[in-house]
Amino acid sequence: MLLAGFRVFRATYYGQRPERFAKLAKDGQHPRALVIACSDSRVDPALLLNAEPGELFVVRNVANLVPPHQPDERHHGTSAAIEFAVRDLEVGHIVVIGHSGCGGIQALFQLQQGQPLDRQYVNRWVSIAAPACAGCEADAASMERASVVHSLANLRTFPWIAERVEAGRLSLAGWWFDMENGKLWGWNALDGRFDLVAS
Repeated sequence: MLLAGFRVFRATYYGQRPERFAKLAKDGQHPRALVIACSDSRVDPALLLNAEPGELFVVRNVANLVPPHQPDERHHGTSAAIEFAVRDLEVGHIVVIGHSGCGGIQALFQLQQGQPLDRQYVNRWVSIAAPACAGCEADAASMERASVVHSLANLRTFPWIAERVEAGRLSLAGWWFDMENGKLWGWNALDGRFDLVAS
């Protein structure tokens, strides 16, 4: 299935614009934005945003979470990708995209109910959003949205992000995708709520 998909890509998408890929290979990448999204197979940021190759630098993980700045000796895959996008690629925008029906947030809900999954890594990872979701109503959408806002707050704990935001060189946005209804909601920090931004 995967190889067949690549052959279709090679014959159609690549075949119709080989010069674009040659330019990307020669000139390197210069994405406009960093998108932090969920690993969920149903939520592909490039597809959702109709982005061309080279336009987005994408980080995907369980529940689209951003951990806080922790400069220690442990492995920090998400933080490393964020650092590369901001400090090396110098993106001008960071967008955290959550979505409905998130399995990672469901795992967090179960964890908070005292019924953790029998998983070695998932429970610890989703606990990143626990402070934000502790006071949420017991519905998935509230927790999914709260985790997006929490990730935005965690982004600001990275000093080189906070400096760029303060200087007006970097913008942060939080979105929540309603998969069933095809609607996109955006975090309004001034009013403290999510507003419908596209449908």
